[in-house]
Formats: sequence, C-alpha cells, structure tokens
Amino acid sequence: MKAKYQSVLDLGQELEIQNGDVKEENGVLHVNGTAKNQYEKNLIWDKIKEIGGESPTDIQANIEVADTTIFANHTVKSGETLGAIAKKYYGSAGKYTAIFNANTDVLKNPDVIHPGQELVIPNL
Repeated sequence: MKAKYQSVLDLGQELEIQNGDVKEENGVLHVNGTAKNQYEKNLIWDKIKEIGGESPTDIQANIEVADTTIFANHTVKSGETLGAIAKKYYGSAGKYTAIFNANTDVLKNPDVIHPGQELVIPNL
C-alpha cells in the first residue's frame, strides 16, 4: 500500500505536514498529520482520490488543519494577478475581491500586486 500511495506521502513531505504518521495494517494504509491550512489538506485529499478513486477503501487519512481561520497563504509571484490567484484557490477569477478585501493592510488597489507580497486567502 505504501508504494501505491507514495506520491501522497511525498506531497505530505513537500507541504511539511506536521505530526505525520503512516502505518499499514491489514492491507489498509493509515495516514495522519496536520496541514497548515484547508487548501493544503485539500491537496492531500485530491492526490489520494487521484490514486484510489473517489472513495478509496485501502487508505484511511486523518488530516487535521492547524489554522482554520483562513483557507491558505500565498506569496505573490511575478506576473500574477488577483484574478489568477482567485482562480487557483477558488476556481473562479471573479472571487478576487474576497482576496483583496482580506488583504487591505497589504494591498491598496486590486489591480496592483507585487512579487513577494504575502497574502491571506480567506475562507469563503
């Protein structure tokens, strides 16, 4: 089982999942840990479903979220827009105003963002 879900375990390391614990028992892989935020937890679950299907029976994952007050954190990269960032996290560029409104301490204009700025991606 561990080999089948190795890419899930690799992603967990890449995301620096805390308190990680993995064990195999009776043909079922048990994975526990704490993600920084809901977005990272979703990434882990998406990877599990990619490998095992919508309701896999050979893996049980208990992923907690350390900070439930936000959806994610994002460091602006060169060429990004709030619309593109909103599309990445929410699936809709039109939700850029939620990101702008949550970051008025950093942003003064939704059309002007700079590489390196740390943004909070709020829960919707």
